[in-house]
Amino acid sequence: MNYLAHLLISPDDALSRLGNIMADFMRDVDLETLPPKVWEGIHLHRSVDGYTDSHDVVKALRRQFSAEKRRFSGIVLDVVFDHFLIRHWDKYSAKTFNGFVDQCYADLWEHRSLMPPRMELVVGWMIKRDWIRSYAELDHVGRALDGLAGRLKLKHDFHGSIEEVHQHYEAIESGFLVFFPELLQYIDDRESQL
Repeated sequence: MNYLAHLLISPDDALSRLGNIMADFMRDVDLETLPPKVWEGIHLHRSVDGYTDSHDVVKALRRQFSAEKRRFSGIVLDVVFDHFLIRHWDKYSAKTFNGFVDQCYADLWEHRSLMPPRMELVVGWMIKRDWIRSYAELDHVGRALDGLAGRLKLKHDFHGSIEEVHQHYEAIESGFLVFFPELLQYIDDRESQL
């Protein structure tokens, strides 16, 4: 899952949200200084990523991508799932989408002193360029995916992945609508066992 989904599935707490995003930026993190709520967010993020990667719907969607793009199809789906979460926001949250995004941006920026340098830089870009809202438009999703492709150091055929998203748009949306409620149930079950 990508930023919006990780923020939504976090407990309604600024530090948990911070941890849920920080899980992707663990280099240069002083582990000794992290508050417990940040750790909870990091652990939730990792648990969700494991659940997502092993889910049958996600595996089936990855197989729809061409051989050239399949290697990075998990990354593509993570970002595109945020697009579908925006499209179907009212099914999954009682909060207004814009209000939620504004609150998350404020929470993250308020706690930037806990972020490693790379995360602070990326979160600054996210807020300034309003990445989360931009995912409502597939053109912006495509630019985000190409930006990710440009940062990969290894040889790949990741550029232009959005074309395959267009080809399989309805199937990905249908898969998301099956997968996401099951993810939310997984999180509820996980929380009840803690």
